[in-house]
Amino acid sequence: MEMHDNSEKIQRALLVGIDTGEYDAENSIDELYELVRSAGAEPVASVMQKREKPDGATCIGSGRLEEIKDFCSQNEIDFIVFDTELTPTQIRNIEAETDIRTIDRTMLILDIFAIRAKTNEGKLQVELAQLKYLMPRLSGKGKEMSRLGGGVGTRGPGETKLETDKRHIRRKIEYLKEELERMTNRREQLRARRKKDGVITVAIVGYTNAGKSTLMNTLTQAGVLSENKLFATLDPTSRALKLPNGVSVMLIDTVGLVRRLPHHLVEAFKSTLEEAALADIILNVCDASSKEFELHLDVTNKLLTELGCSDRPIISVFNKCDLVGNPNDLPMGRDTVRICAKMGIGTEELLNAIEKNLPVRLMRFNLLIPFDKASVIATLRNAGALQSEEYTADGIKIEAIVEEPLWHLVEPYNTIF
Repeated sequence: MEMHDNSEKIQRALLVGIDTGEYDAENSIDELYELVRSAGAEPVASVMQKREKPDGATCIGSGRLEEIKDFCSQNEIDFIVFDTELTPTQIRNIEAETDIRTIDRTMLILDIFAIRAKTNEGKLQVELAQLKYLMPRLSGKGKEMSRLGGGVGTRGPGETKLETDKRHIRRKIEYLKEELERMTNRREQLRARRKKDGVITVAIVGYTNAGKSTLMNTLTQAGVLSENKLFATLDPTSRALKLPNGVSVMLIDTVGLVRRLPHHLVEAFKSTLEEAALADIILNVCDASSKEFELHLDVTNKLLTELGCSDRPIISVFNKCDLVGNPNDLPMGRDTVRICAKMGIGTEELLNAIEKNLPVRLMRFNLLIPFDKASVIATLRNAGALQSEEYTADGIKIEAIVEEPLWHLVEPYNTIF
Protein backbone atom coordinates (compact mmCIF):
# COMPACT_ATOMS: atom_id res chain seq x y z
CA MET A 1 0.00 0.00 0.00
CA GLU A 2 1.21 3.46 -0.91
CA MET A 3 0.93 5.82 2.07
CA HIS A 4 0.14 9.49 1.55
CA ASP A 5 0.84 11.87 4.39
CA ASN A 6 -1.83 14.49 4.99
CA SER A 7 -2.01 16.55 8.16
CA GLU A 8 -5.68 17.47 7.74
CA LYS A 9 -7.63 15.25 10.14
CA ILE A 10 -11.12 15.05 8.76
CA GLN A 11 -12.64 11.87 7.31
CA ARG A 12 -9.97 9.36 6.40
CA ALA A 13 -10.30 7.35 3.20
CA LEU A 14 -8.68 4.25 1.75
CA LEU A 15 -8.61 4.21 -2.07
CA VAL A 16 -8.97 0.94 -3.98
CA GLY A 17 -8.23 0.50 -7.68
CA ILE A 18 -8.74 -2.44 -10.05
CA ASP A 19 -6.29 -2.72 -12.94
CA THR A 20 -7.94 -4.75 -15.71
CA GLY A 21 -5.92 -3.09 -18.48
CA GLU A 22 -8.92 -1.14 -19.83
CA TYR A 23 -7.44 2.24 -18.83
CA ASP A 24 -4.39 3.69 -17.08
CA ALA A 25 -5.23 2.59 -13.54
CA GLU A 26 -2.30 4.41 -11.90
CA ASN A 27 -3.23 7.80 -13.38
CA SER A 28 -6.87 7.17 -12.53
CA ILE A 29 -6.05 6.46 -8.86
CA ASP A 30 -3.96 9.65 -8.76
CA GLU A 31 -7.02 11.54 -9.95
CA LEU A 32 -9.09 9.78 -7.29
CA TYR A 33 -6.76 11.24 -4.64
CA GLU A 34 -7.64 14.73 -5.94
CA LEU A 35 -11.35 13.88 -6.01
CA VAL A 36 -11.26 12.73 -2.39
CA ARG A 37 -9.49 15.94 -1.36
CA SER A 38 -12.07 17.99 -3.28
CA ALA A 39 -14.76 16.23 -1.24
CA GLY A 40 -13.05 17.52 1.91
CA ALA A 41 -11.64 14.18 3.08
CA GLU A 42 -8.12 12.84 3.65
CA PRO A 43 -6.88 10.10 1.29
CA VAL A 44 -4.68 8.05 3.60
CA ALA A 45 -3.50 5.25 1.31
CA SER A 46 -4.28 3.37 -1.87
CA VAL A 47 -4.29 -0.28 -2.83
CA MET A 48 -4.28 -1.63 -6.38
CA GLN A 49 -5.07 -5.14 -7.58
CA LYS A 50 -4.49 -6.49 -11.07
CA ARG A 51 -7.33 -8.70 -12.27
CA GLU A 52 -8.72 -9.84 -15.60
CA LYS A 53 -12.12 -8.58 -14.44
CA PRO A 54 -13.70 -7.39 -11.17
CA ASP A 55 -15.01 -10.04 -8.80
CA GLY A 56 -18.79 -10.21 -9.09
CA ALA A 57 -19.33 -10.37 -5.33
CA THR A 58 -16.73 -7.99 -3.88
CA CYS A 59 -14.95 -6.43 -6.91
CA ILE A 60 -11.56 -7.50 -5.53
CA GLY A 61 -10.29 -10.86 -4.29
CA SER A 62 -11.16 -12.20 -0.82
CA GLY A 63 -7.51 -12.18 0.29
CA ARG A 64 -7.01 -8.54 -0.62
CA LEU A 65 -10.35 -7.65 1.01
CA GLU A 66 -9.12 -9.22 4.25
CA GLU A 67 -5.96 -7.06 4.03
CA ILE A 68 -8.13 -3.98 3.51
CA LYS A 69 -10.23 -4.88 6.57
CA ASP A 70 -7.11 -5.15 8.76
CA PHE A 71 -5.63 -1.93 7.38
CA CYS A 72 -8.86 -0.01 8.03
CA SER A 73 -9.12 -1.19 11.63
CA GLN A 74 -5.47 -0.33 12.33
CA ASN A 75 -5.53 3.13 10.68
CA GLU A 76 -8.92 4.57 11.70
CA ILE A 77 -10.29 4.58 8.17
CA ASP A 78 -13.76 6.16 7.91
CA PHE A 79 -14.66 5.03 4.42
CA ILE A 80 -13.39 3.08 1.43
CA VAL A 81 -13.71 4.49 -2.09
CA PHE A 82 -13.37 2.25 -5.15
CA ASP A 83 -12.04 3.75 -8.39
CA THR A 84 -14.77 2.04 -10.38
CA GLU A 85 -18.54 1.72 -10.32
CA LEU A 86 -19.80 -0.87 -7.83
CA THR A 87 -23.05 -2.81 -7.94
CA PRO A 88 -25.42 -2.66 -4.94
CA THR A 89 -24.49 -6.27 -4.12
CA GLN A 90 -20.76 -5.51 -4.17
CA ILE A 91 -21.21 -2.53 -1.85
CA ARG A 92 -23.26 -4.59 0.62
CA ASN A 93 -20.77 -7.48 0.57
CA ILE A 94 -17.71 -5.22 1.03
CA GLU A 95 -19.35 -3.36 3.90
CA ALA A 96 -20.48 -6.62 5.53
CA GLU A 97 -16.90 -7.96 5.34
CA THR A 98 -15.02 -4.80 6.42
CA ASP A 99 -17.65 -3.03 8.55
CA ILE A 100 -16.53 0.18 6.79
CA ARG A 101 -18.76 2.47 4.74
CA THR A 102 -17.97 1.94 1.04
CA ILE A 103 -18.62 4.21 -1.94
CA ASP A 104 -17.54 4.18 -5.56
CA ARG A 105 -16.08 6.76 -7.93
CA THR A 106 -19.49 7.91 -9.17
CA MET A 107 -20.86 8.43 -5.66
CA LEU A 108 -17.77 10.47 -4.82
CA ILE A 109 -18.19 12.70 -7.87
CA LEU A 110 -21.87 13.18 -7.03
CA ASP A 111 -20.85 14.17 -3.51
CA ILE A 112 -18.52 16.85 -4.86
CA PHE A 113 -21.32 18.05 -7.13
CA ALA A 114 -23.52 18.38 -4.03
CA ILE A 115 -20.88 20.54 -2.33
CA ARG A 116 -20.19 22.77 -5.34
CA ALA A 117 -23.67 23.39 -6.77
CA LYS A 118 -24.82 26.91 -5.88
CA THR A 119 -27.82 27.77 -8.09
CA ASN A 120 -31.27 26.22 -7.68
CA GLU A 121 -30.86 24.43 -11.00
CA GLY A 122 -27.48 23.03 -10.02
CA LYS A 123 -28.87 21.75 -6.72
CA LEU A 124 -31.84 20.13 -8.44
CA GLN A 125 -29.54 18.44 -10.96
CA VAL A 126 -27.39 17.09 -8.13
CA GLU A 127 -30.38 15.73 -6.25
CA LEU A 128 -31.86 14.14 -9.36
CA ALA A 129 -28.56 12.48 -10.31
CA GLN A 130 -28.05 11.18 -6.77
CA LEU A 131 -31.58 9.82 -6.41
CA LYS A 132 -31.44 8.06 -9.79
CA TYR A 133 -28.05 6.57 -8.97
CA LEU A 134 -28.79 5.57 -5.38
CA MET A 135 -32.35 4.24 -5.71
CA PRO A 136 -31.36 0.79 -7.02
CA ARG A 137 -28.80 0.67 -4.20
CA LEU A 138 -31.44 0.96 -1.48
CA SER A 139 -31.97 -2.39 0.22
CA GLY A 140 -34.80 -1.11 2.37
CA LYS A 141 -33.60 -1.93 5.88
CA GLY A 142 -30.58 -3.33 7.61
CA LYS A 143 -27.14 -2.52 8.85
CA GLU A 144 -25.88 -1.06 5.55
CA MET A 145 -28.69 1.52 5.46
CA SER A 146 -27.71 2.83 8.90
CA ARG A 147 -24.48 4.11 7.34
CA LEU A 148 -26.23 6.52 4.97
CA GLY A 149 -26.00 10.22 5.72
CA GLY A 150 -23.39 12.53 7.09
CA GLY A 151 -20.32 11.33 5.24
CA VAL A 152 -18.50 11.72 1.95
CA GLY A 153 -20.60 10.22 -0.82
CA THR A 154 -23.90 10.73 1.02
CA ARG A 155 -24.47 14.49 0.96
CA GLY A 156 -27.60 15.92 -0.66
CA PRO A 157 -30.53 13.50 -0.60
CA GLY A 158 -28.61 11.29 1.86
CA GLU A 159 -29.58 13.84 4.48
CA THR A 160 -33.29 13.45 3.65
CA LYS A 161 -33.59 9.78 4.62
CA LEU A 162 -33.09 7.87 1.40
CA GLU A 163 -34.41 4.75 3.09
CA THR A 164 -38.00 5.98 2.64
CA ASP A 165 -39.95 3.87 0.22
CA LYS A 166 -39.05 3.84 -3.46
CA ARG A 167 -42.44 5.07 -4.63
CA HIS A 168 -41.84 8.32 -2.79
CA ILE A 169 -38.39 8.60 -4.38
CA ARG A 170 -39.86 7.95 -7.86
CA ARG A 171 -42.38 10.76 -7.28
CA LYS A 172 -39.53 13.01 -6.18
CA ILE A 173 -37.56 12.14 -9.33
CA GLU A 174 -40.54 13.03 -11.54
CA TYR A 175 -41.00 16.32 -9.68
CA LEU A 176 -37.31 17.21 -10.12
CA LYS A 177 -37.50 16.39 -13.83
CA GLU A 178 -40.49 18.70 -14.25
CA GLU A 179 -38.76 21.52 -12.35
CA LEU A 180 -35.61 21.14 -14.45
CA GLU A 181 -37.69 21.12 -17.62
CA ARG A 182 -39.23 24.44 -16.60
CA MET A 183 -35.77 25.87 -15.93
CA THR A 184 -34.55 24.55 -19.28
CA ASN A 185 -37.41 26.32 -21.04
CA ARG A 186 -36.55 29.58 -19.29
CA ARG A 187 -32.89 29.19 -20.25
CA GLU A 188 -33.83 28.53 -23.87
CA GLN A 189 -35.93 31.70 -23.90
CA LEU A 190 -32.90 33.59 -22.60
CA ARG A 191 -30.73 32.06 -25.34
CA ALA A 192 -33.31 32.96 -27.98
CA ARG A 193 -33.29 36.56 -26.73
CA ARG A 194 -29.49 36.60 -26.88
CA LYS A 195 -29.58 35.35 -30.45
CA LYS A 196 -32.22 37.88 -31.44
CA ASP A 197 -30.13 40.65 -29.91
CA GLY A 198 -27.10 39.40 -31.84
CA VAL A 199 -25.15 38.37 -28.74
CA ILE A 200 -22.06 36.30 -29.60
CA THR A 201 -21.26 33.60 -27.03
CA VAL A 202 -17.83 32.17 -26.18
CA ALA A 203 -17.78 29.06 -23.96
CA ILE A 204 -14.82 28.03 -21.80
CA VAL A 205 -14.62 24.25 -21.58
CA GLY A 206 -11.97 21.74 -20.60
CA TYR A 207 -10.68 19.22 -18.17
CA THR A 208 -11.40 20.01 -14.54
CA ASN A 209 -8.78 22.06 -12.67
CA ALA A 210 -7.32 23.44 -15.91
CA GLY A 211 -7.79 27.06 -14.82
CA LYS A 212 -11.03 27.90 -16.63
CA SER A 213 -12.47 29.97 -13.79
CA THR A 214 -9.15 31.77 -13.34
CA LEU A 215 -9.21 32.66 -17.03
CA MET A 216 -12.80 33.87 -16.66
CA ASN A 217 -11.77 36.07 -13.74
CA THR A 218 -8.74 37.44 -15.57
CA LEU A 219 -10.68 38.38 -18.69
CA THR A 220 -13.83 39.74 -17.05
CA GLN A 221 -13.12 40.19 -13.33
CA ALA A 222 -16.18 37.99 -12.83
CA GLY A 223 -15.24 36.87 -9.33
CA VAL A 224 -16.05 33.24 -10.13
CA LEU A 225 -14.93 30.72 -7.49
CA SER A 226 -11.40 29.75 -8.45
CA GLU A 227 -9.77 27.03 -6.38
CA ASN A 228 -7.15 24.38 -6.92
CA LYS A 229 -9.84 21.71 -6.55
CA LEU A 230 -11.65 19.48 -8.98
CA PHE A 231 -15.14 20.68 -9.92
CA ALA A 232 -14.67 24.15 -8.42
CA THR A 233 -17.29 25.36 -10.93
CA LEU A 234 -20.59 23.52 -11.44
CA ASP A 235 -23.03 26.24 -12.40
CA PRO A 236 -22.63 28.09 -15.69
CA THR A 237 -21.47 31.67 -15.16
CA SER A 238 -21.94 34.27 -17.91
CA ARG A 239 -20.14 37.60 -18.12
CA ALA A 240 -19.78 40.23 -20.83
CA LEU A 241 -16.34 40.62 -22.38
CA LYS A 242 -15.36 43.52 -24.64
CA LEU A 243 -12.80 42.56 -27.28
CA PRO A 244 -10.05 44.97 -28.48
CA ASN A 245 -12.02 45.67 -31.68
CA GLY A 246 -14.94 46.92 -29.59
CA VAL A 247 -17.16 43.87 -30.06
CA SER A 248 -18.80 42.57 -26.89
CA VAL A 249 -19.23 38.83 -26.43
CA MET A 250 -20.80 36.72 -23.70
CA LEU A 251 -18.16 34.58 -21.98
CA ILE A 252 -19.52 31.41 -20.35
CA ASP A 253 -17.71 29.22 -17.81
CA THR A 254 -18.75 25.53 -17.67
CA VAL A 255 -18.29 22.49 -15.44
CA GLY A 256 -14.93 20.73 -15.74
CA LEU A 257 -14.67 17.28 -17.23
CA VAL A 258 -12.88 14.24 -15.87
CA ARG A 259 -11.67 11.04 -17.42
CA ARG A 260 -14.21 8.21 -17.22
CA LEU A 261 -17.03 10.54 -16.20
CA PRO A 262 -20.04 8.19 -16.30
CA HIS A 263 -22.42 8.98 -19.13
CA HIS A 264 -25.41 9.47 -16.83
CA LEU A 265 -23.47 12.16 -14.98
CA VAL A 266 -22.84 13.96 -18.26
CA GLU A 267 -26.58 13.70 -18.89
CA ALA A 268 -27.39 15.02 -15.41
CA PHE A 269 -25.34 18.15 -16.00
CA LYS A 270 -26.27 18.58 -19.62
CA SER A 271 -27.48 22.14 -19.12
CA THR A 272 -23.98 23.30 -18.20
CA LEU A 273 -22.64 21.60 -21.31
CA GLU A 274 -25.45 22.87 -23.54
CA GLU A 275 -24.03 26.34 -23.01
CA ALA A 276 -20.92 25.09 -24.81
CA ALA A 277 -22.90 23.21 -27.45
CA LEU A 278 -24.75 26.38 -28.45
CA ALA A 279 -21.79 28.78 -28.23
CA ASP A 280 -20.42 30.54 -31.31
CA ILE A 281 -16.79 29.97 -30.27
CA ILE A 282 -15.34 27.40 -27.85
CA LEU A 283 -12.16 27.76 -25.79
CA ASN A 284 -10.77 24.31 -24.93
CA VAL A 285 -8.54 25.07 -21.94
CA CYS A 286 -5.97 22.56 -20.68
CA ASP A 287 -3.28 22.57 -18.00
CA ALA A 288 -0.11 22.62 -20.12
CA SER A 289 1.99 21.70 -17.08
CA SER A 290 0.22 18.34 -16.76
CA LYS A 291 1.98 15.40 -18.37
CA GLU A 292 -1.45 14.31 -19.62
CA PHE A 293 -2.49 17.62 -21.21
CA GLU A 294 -2.88 16.04 -24.66
CA LEU A 295 -5.19 13.37 -23.23
CA HIS A 296 -7.20 16.08 -21.48
CA LEU A 297 -7.60 18.00 -24.74
CA ASP A 298 -8.68 14.79 -26.44
CA VAL A 299 -11.28 13.99 -23.75
CA THR A 300 -12.82 17.44 -24.21
CA ASN A 301 -12.72 17.38 -28.00
CA LYS A 302 -14.47 14.00 -28.08
CA LEU A 303 -17.25 15.27 -25.83
CA LEU A 304 -17.60 18.42 -27.95
CA THR A 305 -17.99 16.20 -31.01
CA GLU A 306 -20.70 14.22 -29.19
CA LEU A 307 -22.47 17.50 -28.42
CA GLY A 308 -22.41 18.43 -32.12
CA CYS A 309 -19.83 21.22 -31.86
CA SER A 310 -17.61 20.12 -34.75
CA ASP A 311 -18.84 22.95 -36.97
CA ARG A 312 -17.82 25.63 -34.44
CA PRO A 313 -14.38 27.27 -34.07
CA ILE A 314 -12.54 25.55 -31.21
CA ILE A 315 -9.48 27.39 -29.87
CA SER A 316 -7.01 25.23 -27.92
CA VAL A 317 -5.74 27.21 -24.93
CA PHE A 318 -2.58 25.95 -23.22
CA ASN A 319 -2.81 27.41 -19.71
CA LYS A 320 -0.21 27.48 -16.88
CA CYS A 321 2.61 27.88 -19.40
CA ASP A 322 4.70 29.54 -16.67
CA LEU A 323 5.04 26.04 -15.17
CA VAL A 324 6.27 24.48 -18.41
CA GLY A 325 10.04 24.11 -18.90
CA ASN A 326 9.99 25.24 -22.53
CA PRO A 327 6.57 26.45 -23.74
CA ASN A 328 7.88 26.44 -27.32
CA ASP A 329 7.84 22.64 -27.18
CA LEU A 330 4.04 22.65 -26.91
CA PRO A 331 2.26 21.63 -30.12
CA MET A 332 0.90 24.72 -31.85
CA GLY A 333 -1.68 25.04 -34.59
CA ARG A 334 -3.69 27.74 -36.30
CA ASP A 335 -6.17 28.09 -33.43
CA THR A 336 -3.82 27.49 -30.51
CA VAL A 337 -2.61 29.98 -27.90
CA ARG A 338 -0.29 29.75 -24.89
CA ILE A 339 -1.26 31.66 -21.74
CA CYS A 340 -0.88 31.94 -17.99
CA ALA A 341 -4.34 33.00 -16.86
CA LYS A 342 -3.23 33.63 -13.27
CA MET A 343 -0.58 36.16 -14.36
CA GLY A 344 -2.51 37.53 -17.35
CA ILE A 345 0.20 36.39 -19.80
CA GLY A 346 -0.91 35.68 -23.36
CA THR A 347 -4.43 37.05 -22.94
CA GLU A 348 -3.89 39.55 -25.77
CA GLU A 349 -3.13 36.70 -28.17
CA LEU A 350 -6.20 34.85 -26.90
CA LEU A 351 -8.47 37.85 -27.48
CA ASN A 352 -7.03 38.23 -31.00
CA ALA A 353 -7.79 34.55 -31.67
CA ILE A 354 -11.39 35.08 -30.53
CA GLU A 355 -11.69 38.12 -32.83
CA LYS A 356 -10.41 36.11 -35.82
CA ASN A 357 -13.06 33.44 -35.18
CA LEU A 358 -16.07 35.71 -34.73
CA PRO A 359 -19.05 34.39 -36.74
CA VAL A 360 -19.25 37.70 -38.62
CA ARG A 361 -16.57 40.21 -39.53
CA LEU A 362 -17.08 43.29 -37.41
CA MET A 363 -15.27 46.58 -37.16
CA ARG A 364 -15.58 49.46 -34.76
CA PHE A 365 -16.11 52.86 -36.40
CA ASN A 366 -16.07 56.41 -35.05
CA LEU A 367 -18.23 58.40 -37.47
CA LEU A 368 -19.21 62.00 -38.06
CA ILE A 369 -22.37 61.90 -40.14
CA PRO A 370 -23.88 65.05 -41.72
CA PHE A 371 -27.42 65.90 -40.68
CA ASP A 372 -28.70 65.31 -44.23
CA LYS A 373 -27.42 61.69 -44.09
CA ALA A 374 -29.54 60.66 -41.12
CA SER A 375 -30.75 57.65 -43.12
CA VAL A 376 -27.31 56.07 -42.51
CA ILE A 377 -27.93 56.28 -38.77
CA ALA A 378 -31.35 54.68 -39.21
CA THR A 379 -29.74 51.77 -41.07
CA LEU A 380 -27.16 51.29 -38.29
CA ARG A 381 -29.86 51.47 -35.64
CA ASN A 382 -31.93 48.79 -37.39
CA ALA A 383 -28.81 46.60 -37.61
CA GLY A 384 -28.21 46.99 -33.86
CA ALA A 385 -24.79 48.50 -34.55
CA LEU A 386 -25.10 51.79 -32.65
CA GLN A 387 -23.04 52.10 -29.48
CA SER A 388 -23.50 55.83 -28.91
CA GLU A 389 -24.60 59.01 -30.71
CA GLU A 390 -24.07 62.67 -29.94
CA TYR A 391 -25.42 65.72 -31.76
CA THR A 392 -22.82 68.43 -32.42
CA ALA A 393 -22.66 71.62 -34.51
CA ASP A 394 -20.75 69.74 -37.24
CA GLY A 395 -22.98 66.70 -37.45
CA ILE A 396 -23.86 63.55 -35.50
CA LYS A 397 -20.99 61.73 -33.79
CA ILE A 398 -21.56 58.00 -33.91
CA GLU A 399 -19.75 55.05 -32.37
CA ALA A 400 -20.81 51.85 -34.08
CA ILE A 401 -19.73 48.22 -34.43
CA VAL A 402 -20.57 47.39 -38.01
CA GLU A 403 -20.79 44.09 -39.90
CA GLU A 404 -18.76 43.84 -43.10
CA PRO A 405 -21.71 44.20 -45.55
CA LEU A 406 -22.31 47.74 -44.22
CA TRP A 407 -18.70 48.93 -44.20
CA HIS A 408 -19.08 50.65 -47.58
CA LEU A 409 -21.97 52.67 -46.16
CA VAL A 410 -20.03 54.14 -43.23
CA GLU A 411 -16.44 54.37 -44.49
CA PRO A 412 -16.94 57.84 -46.06
CA TYR A 413 -17.76 59.22 -42.60
CA ASN A 414 -15.06 57.41 -40.65
CA THR A 415 -13.02 59.73 -38.41
CA ILE A 416 -11.19 59.94 -35.08
CA PHE A 417 -12.84 62.08 -32.43
